[in-house]
Amino acid sequence: MLEEKIMVEYREAMKSKDALKSSVLSFLRAEMKNIAFNKKKDVLDDSEVIVVIKKQIKQRQDSIEQFEKGGRLDLAEKEKKERDILQAYLPTQLSEEEIKKIVEDAVVVTGALGMKDMGKLMKEVSAKVAGQADGKLVSDLVRVRLSQG
Repeated sequence: MLEEKIMVEYREAMKSKDALKSSVLSFLRAEMKNIAFNKKKDVLDDSEVIVVIKKQIKQRQDSIEQFEKGGRLDLAEKEKKERDILQAYLPTQLSEEEIKKIVEDAVVVTGALGMKDMGKLMKEVSAKVAGQADGKLVSDLVRVRLSQG
């Protein structure tokens, strides 16, 4: 399980005195514990852990943009390193071409013709790419495909 892997790597980072990695994983563990507590669970399943990790990555990405706008490249670089640590725990991301192929297959399966079928098509595509693609990219590709008719 992903949560166990994170715990093991957190301990290894602590032993090897990798301050950045142990800090990132400590914060991630705290978030996972909060969500597990709120859901009245002892452990989160992998899909729930992935949601937590993606949220953390999005926060880092937002911080990177803000620091770069503010000219604080040192802080932006630190956030990039933290983001990279977190991304290592996500499943391998699909390429844009692979997502387009999945969208095409889903169009055939659902019979989607236009923008009115966006929800139906997104549901089909999202089920196939779960955790392996950025939701905004998937949405954009589906929208482009449906606008072509």
